[in-house]
This record gives sequence, C-alpha cells and structure tokens, in this order.
Amino acid sequence: MESIPSRPSRLAGWPGWLDPVVRERYVASGIPAPWSHQAAAAELAWAGTSVALATGTASGKSMAYLMPALTAARGGRRQGGTTLYISPTKALAADQLRALDELAVPDIVAATYDGDTPAELRIMARSHATYILTNPDMLHRSVLPGHHRWAGFLRALRFVVVDECHEYRGVFGSHVAQVLRRLRRICNAYGADPTFVLASATSADPAATAELLTGRPAEAVTDDASPRGATSFVLWEPPWQASSGERPKRRGVLAETADLLADLIVADARTVAFVRSRRAAETVAELTRTALQPVDPELSSRVASYRAGYLAHERRALEEALQTGQLRGVAATTALELGVDISGLDAVLIAGWPGTLGSLWQQSGRAGRAGRDSVAVLIASDDPLDSYVVHHPEVIFGRPVEATVLDPNNPYVLAPHLCAAAAEKSLSEADVEIFGPGAPEVVADLEAAGQLRRRGTNRPRWHWTKRDRAADLADLRGAGGLVTLVEPETGRVLGTADAGRAHHSVHTGAVYVHQGETYVVRDLEVDAGIALLERDAPDYTTTAQEVTDTSVITESESQRFGPARLVLGDVEVTSQVVGYTKRLLGTGQVIGSEPLNLPARRLRTRAVWWTLPDDVVAAAGVDEADAAGAAHAAEHASIGMLPLIASCDRWDVGGLSTVRHADTGLLTVFVHDGHPGGAGFAERGYHAAAEWLRATHETIAGCPCDQGCPSCVQSPKCGNGNEPLDKAGALRLLGVLLE
Repeated sequence: MESIPSRPSRLAGWPGWLDPVVRERYVASGIPAPWSHQAAAAELAWAGTSVALATGTASGKSMAYLMPALTAARGGRRQGGTTLYISPTKALAADQLRALDELAVPDIVAATYDGDTPAELRIMARSHATYILTNPDMLHRSVLPGHHRWAGFLRALRFVVVDECHEYRGVFGSHVAQVLRRLRRICNAYGADPTFVLASATSADPAATAELLTGRPAEAVTDDASPRGATSFVLWEPPWQASSGERPKRRGVLAETADLLADLIVADARTVAFVRSRRAAETVAELTRTALQPVDPELSSRVASYRAGYLAHERRALEEALQTGQLRGVAATTALELGVDISGLDAVLIAGWPGTLGSLWQQSGRAGRAGRDSVAVLIASDDPLDSYVVHHPEVIFGRPVEATVLDPNNPYVLAPHLCAAAAEKSLSEADVEIFGPGAPEVVADLEAAGQLRRRGTNRPRWHWTKRDRAADLADLRGAGGLVTLVEPETGRVLGTADAGRAHHSVHTGAVYVHQGETYVVRDLEVDAGIALLERDAPDYTTTAQEVTDTSVITESESQRFGPARLVLGDVEVTSQVVGYTKRLLGTGQVIGSEPLNLPARRLRTRAVWWTLPDDVVAAAGVDEADAAGAAHAAEHASIGMLPLIASCDRWDVGGLSTVRHADTGLLTVFVHDGHPGGAGFAERGYHAAAEWLRATHETIAGCPCDQGCPSCVQSPKCGNGNEPLDKAGALRLLGVLLE
C-alpha cells in the first residue's frame, strides 16, 4: 500500500477583469477566491494565449476557463464573445451544463448540442446560445458541415474549451486534431481567431499535446494548488485458485471486484468500481447485488452499472441517482472517468490496469472530493502487465505519466478531413498548410483519385466533387458506425454496439447483458446495422474465436537487436471471427464451441516486429517442435506489456507469431496497431524496445506458474485458444534478444 499525503490549498486573488456578477455568483456558491492555478490559466486565456491546464482530478479546472468565458459571454454575441465547449462524452457535457445552471449567471444562454438534443432546442442553440457544449462527433458531422447556420455564433467565437484532452490519443485523438484544424479554418473565414483552453489530467508534456491537437502553441499550467485529502492506494492481487485445467489460475478480477464493492457498500462507503468493458460493468453490478441480497436487500437495490450504449434517458436517470446519493455502488466503464462530478465518493476500485497512468490517476481521483481522505484499490487482472505492476509499484508511484500519442499526419486520418474541409469551403494553398506537413501530398493523391478537383492556376483551390456527405468519410472513434440492438418481440431498442467490434460482441449466438437482463443474439446484420436479441438465461458466457494473418508491405526503419533484427513498418492484417467458445458461468470451464460464417476484415496499419535466424533459435535451446509455442507466448506477453511504455490498451494492438513467415523466411513476432494507418503505439514499442522487452522477460520469469498462465503468457483475446504456448521457450527467445 502507498500512502499519498494530504495537501493544503493555495489561493489567489480574483482577476481584475472578471465580471463582477460572475465573481458574486462564485462567492455566493461558497468559493471565496480561486486557487492559484485557476487564476493563472484564466489570466492567460483572457490575454488571448492558448493554455493547457493539466492538474489533478477535482482541482477545479472548469472554473479556470469559466471565468474568462462567462465574462465574455455576459456581453452577448455582439459586444462580448461566445464559447464552444468540447468534451469526449455527452455525460460530461450534461454535467457541465448542470454546473452552469447551478451557478446561474444572468444573461448567459448555455445549451448542449449533441445527438440527444431535440430539434427545437438545436434551433435555439444556433440562434441564441453564447455557451455551447458539444462533442467532437457533433462538431465534425453537424456544426462544421452546416457552418452557415452557425455564422453568428462562430463570428463571435472567443474561446474553445477542449475538456479531458488526455482522452484524445491514438487514432481518435488524431481525428479530433484534424476536426479542430477544420474549426480554426472556418472561424478564420468568419473573422474569428478563438483562444484554446485545454483541460487535462496530469500529463507528461501538456503544452506539446495541446499543440498537436490544435496546431497552435499553448502555455502549460501544471502547479496544482487545490486541496487534497490523504489517499491510501492499495495494489491488490487476487489469490490463486484451483483449476480443472492443466494451468493454474488466479481468481477472476470481476468476482474479486464485486466482493470488494459489496464489502465497501456494507461499510457505508460510497464506491465506484471502474471496469474495462460494457459486459464487465453488467457482470460486476449483478455479482455485487447477489452478494448484498442476503445481507440487506435494500442495499442490493442501490447498485447499478453505468456504461456506453445505454439510451439517453437511462444515462440521465443513472447520473441523477449518482448525484443524489441514491446509488451507493456503481460498476462503470470509463464513461464515469471523464469528469462527471460525483461528490462524496469514499472509495474507488479499478478492475485491471486501465491502460495508462493518466487514466489510473484520473479514476482514483474520483474519490476524496472536498479534501476528504479516501481509498483507491487497483485489482490486478490475470494479465502480464497487471502482474508486473503489482510487483513493481515503482511503475506507478515512481514515474511521470505518459506522453499522449497521436499522429495528425496519418494519411488515413488526413484524407477524409481534407475532403470534409473542401466540402465545407473550397481549400486554398494557405488552407492546406493548416492541416500539417503531410497535407499537400494527400491533397495531390485525392486530386488524382478524383475526390478533389483543382480549379485555378495562380491561386488554385480544391473542391469536393461528390454528392455524398464528405463528413461521412471520417469515423472519429474508429468504430465503423453503430449496430442497433433490438428485441424483435417487443420492438424495444436495447442500445447500441460499435460496428467494428460487432463480430466479437454481438455475433449470432453471443450472450449479451443489459442492465442485469441476459439476452442471446439470434441474428447479426452488420450491413443493415442491426442485431436481433431475445431474452434468455443461459448458464454460460461466450467468447469470439478469431484467426489472423499478417503480410509485410514496407519497412520504414530497422536495427540490430542482439542477434535479432528489429523492424518498424507497414503491414496488412487479415482477420476473421470464425466461431465462439461457451464457458460456464462462475467456473469458466469450456463446454463447447460453435462455428460462425462471418466475412474477413483487412487492416493496413503499422507494426513492430523482430526476427531470429534458425541457428540462433536452436542455440537458445528451443527445439523446432517447440518454436511455435515459444514465439506465440512471447507475442502474447509483448502485447500485454506494450501499454507500459505506450499510451494504449492491449485491445488497441494485436499481433502474430510464426516459425517461418512468408515475407521474412524466419521466426517472426509481430505487434501491430489495431487502427488503419497506425496510432503510434507500435512506433513507441520500436523506439523503446529495450525497456519493453526487458519488462516482458521479467514478467514471464517472475510468474510462479509452471507452464504459463493469464498472468504471463496467456491472452484473453487469442483466436487459437492459447495453444500452443511454451513459457520456457519464450524466456529463452527473449533472453537471446536482451543479451
């Protein structure tokens, strides 16, 4: 356990330019003066300097941008200025609107503008609002394509707030970076040049991240002056349990989390348990309710799950129950990590490594608001990285958070946004420069492909040539759209699932849980965007089985790595879900498999890979018969450990291993990004290969199991059922690399 000491606050004076009414409303709400980091960020923004405010959870970042924004908005569209607030989730925008309503500053017209906003309120927002709260998706698909209807708002735009900007990483962050460049360009066309205020959890280099996102320099404010109660941070590893299989197994992280959540609720501690997936949120909530039922049925009714995919009215009801304290325990995905103000939490449980240190501190910071002491528990899942972290606490408590990884120059990202920009307003050469150094080449490719048409010679402009909506070309979150989940007997819409994951999560025969109710998918029609589900109560869960193949397209960089060759380059990954496995609830015992006939998917992306000659493999003591299992185990462990040095989740990357790859002719282990064009994760692995592979070797070597287990070399998403795996052989191969 690590004890994080409390910290007193440091106050500053109210800015001299602050509107007196805004100041009075803050004082009336119980805030005598701003903390020094709030005042510093507000002063920079008011002076027209873009600012990256990176301080801890519950440090009042919203007040830092609201002081200048509300002062400007008090003058209305004509005499003052408007503010566009952008958040990664609708829940956070709704929470921010509630805070604005409670502050009740006169003459401020604030409104959310998202997919849940009724048509009549959208018209009001466009015509009269001075403070609009939206998300990148709505900005991309509605506001920018329809900018003519927003002329009055955009002409007066003075501030753009990008909240929780640490969430904009990988391909999603790269897309958002290009959306913000499109916004800057359209604002310039209306004569506006807004100041950006980016709010983030603690970041390695917030100013550099802000510049990557907006294309504009920013000044960082990182000295957190807010008070903080003491936190007891516990690293918890579930015990080993008996297993019917050959390999040992730790108790499941979800069962362990549910028991801890139930214990904390009985002890009258308001708690949120953060989990990694929608299914996990439903599972933990149900297990907790079951554990509480014999103790106190009333407590059982005060536990719920919160995740993406719920309908709007379901989300709003849960958020209200959280605010009022009606709910005592919640199992939540990261939808609740992003700043939704849950006052009075006593404890946070984190079920498995959340992907980055930034997310870890963001989630643990949900507890202990108002300077109260709190407890945070990271519960290790049966995963190589989790095992490494709990046995190397210096990874958490002795190092800075990761730098945000994104690449706005990814041509797969650039191309659709250049088309969207041209559809919004024809592109000039000066416009193209806004989109980064890779834009001129991509524009030339789009022109050659007939998607953009060039007109003029001395001052050329490029025009969108199609009748289709150009904004539909870019999928910001890489989900490939949404699949609507329907109960055909009643016509009830249960929610949505990402189309990109539909083959894995809502394939025919899949078990799906929604707010404690269990369904089985009877039919999936991805092209139609619909899955049909029926109520059922099977005694098993389902896991998709996938096969993949990887081919090398180009090599960008390479280096000698001991006797191995380490390469960074472009690859094409072909994957297909070919069936699913049924496992008994509780024990996880496999009781059967069913085939599926789903189409293959192709992905061109970036990868890091290493090769070893046959004589080196033999000299390492790995027999030819064991080489496949050794390479496979090394691949799994490498994927599991990549999040240690890259801002990613193991589900953001994939891999392949083979004794004799068709393109290299040698034993080869690939680890690739899971997004078109790459997301920067494989590149991080290439440049930090020594640290990455050393930690991988240490994790396998330090695991007490004999033949390999989920804590070292087994993978939860292996399409081959974790066969073959050779733990000892993986150690020998990695040992050769690290000599």
